[in-house]
Amino acid sequence: MTLTRRSLLAAAAALPLARPARAQTLPRILCFGDSLTAGYGLARSEGLVPQLSAWLEAAGRPADLIDGGLSGDTTYGGRVRLPVSMRRHRPDAVIVELGGNDMLRRWQPAQAEENLDAILTTARSGGRPALLVGIHAPAGDPEWRRAWGRMWPRLAERHGTLLLQDLYAPLAQVPAAQRAPLLLRDGVHPSAEGVRVLVQHLGPVAAQLVAQLG
Repeated sequence: MTLTRRSLLAAAAALPLARPARAQTLPRILCFGDSLTAGYGLARSEGLVPQLSAWLEAAGRPADLIDGGLSGDTTYGGRVRLPVSMRRHRPDAVIVELGGNDMLRRWQPAQAEENLDAILTTARSGGRPALLVGIHAPAGDPEWRRAWGRMWPRLAERHGTLLLQDLYAPLAQVPAAQRAPLLLRDGVHPSAEGVRVLVQHLGPVAAQLVAQLG
């Protein structure tokens, strides 16, 4: 049977996009999170995922990082969408960065912990390694903030994951009057330079995750 040009084009369109050969040989890590993971307000090359990928490459721990960030997502939203992302990407490991939007909505940490329990159970299915990335709570009731802070290590211990307690710790250490170059105009999201600072903090723990994959 002779194939027409139209049928050839249709057949080609139905094929999955080919990934670079080298990427297919690297461990696949799903970076699952909110706007911090998605690189909100930044050029594609300036976001957390591409900068972390470059850091790991330079550190001798290269990995194929998949950007699973969604701006505005909460722990509940992540709980709903993670199973689909897992089936779609079939990662070897998962980095989970969620909770900041729950805090901004003044939700209780108990709600987030229930959602993150489900997220980490899905992420760790089959013994898959994972890294939980926490963040400090914004100004508010001291006990509410302490409850959020206690949640991250409890979850990591319960699920046997690696933990970065506070992604924003390096920015919080910079005096408020000197933070402007590290943040976008909203004063919340990191600039490209701010992401670079965060990646220096996150990179060593992400490298441990890659090492777990052999």
